[in-house]
Amino acid sequence: MILSEETTPQVQDSLLALCLFAAFADGDKSDAEREEVRRMAEEIGSENLAGISRKILMRKLPLGEAVTGLISSSDRLLGYEMALAVCEASGSVSTDEQAFLDDLRRLLALAPAAAAEVKQQVDELAFAPISSIIAVPPALPAAAEGPANNSMILKYAILNGALELLPETLATLAIIPMQMKMVYRIGKSHGVELSRAHIGEFLATAGIGMGSQVVEGFARKLMRGLGKKVGGRIGGKAANQLTGSAFSFATTYALGKVAEVYYSGGRKLEFGKVKQLYAPLKQEAEALHPKYLPEMQAKMKELTPSKIFSMVRGSEVP
Repeated sequence: MILSEETTPQVQDSLLALCLFAAFADGDKSDAEREEVRRMAEEIGSENLAGISRKILMRKLPLGEAVTGLISSSDRLLGYEMALAVCEASGSVSTDEQAFLDDLRRLLALAPAAAAEVKQQVDELAFAPISSIIAVPPALPAAAEGPANNSMILKYAILNGALELLPETLATLAIIPMQMKMVYRIGKSHGVELSRAHIGEFLATAGIGMGSQVVEGFARKLMRGLGKKVGGRIGGKAANQLTGSAFSFATTYALGKVAEVYYSGGRKLEFGKVKQLYAPLKQEAEALHPKYLPEMQAKMKELTPSKIFSMVRGSEVP
């Protein structure tokens, strides 16, 4: 579904609340998610995000009250889609998360067929295989100036930056599967066959929260036009759109670079050092974003829902 720029503040608040409820649904992850929400609120400049988060954590905003801003069937389906996407971002759903989703579906009074269709689409992205259906050429021998997978890493970073420019919610959900496929390909190019669980652990070690990354993408889409840092509707829209693109580009680029170091070195690097490498590489990538923004904007124009699904399924590569 597409997030409209004309969405009312009441609908925006309800959608933000459902994303946050979903992020906090798994108690094992809640502390990390709280910190991510605090960081997001500061970066986006959203008092709404911080305020809604506090109400949920202090139990001053029940789930039943949060859904009251979603009147139309399309808004209720969108809320369910976004919450489901956050819960499924890691590629699995815990017992607590499933209980939350069951409660949410009941409170939203969704038609079973419509809810099933939304779930099928989200499942197809979140649970997609990390390998490719088509044969992927191995990395070329490393050139003198850098690692063998540099070109491939940049392609995935540009793709994910482009995905964040799109208004569709499912485009944001596709970012993590593409990051996982990139890491899988890097490992395979160095003779290592990686499982989804290992890649998820690698992302977490680098400091990439999968659920919080999806929440951030949704929050930026919701807050387009409401940004206070640059003032005015148009300025806010542009700032959050480009900042979201820069975040996804930089996260993917840095993740790929760290994965290349880790797997090309025979996995001898301690997992504790992974995050130390990741932070400066992410800063480097953020500085590169303006240089590659025209390529992202061109890529965005090529991306249709069917093309995104093809890449996530592995029947097409960047």
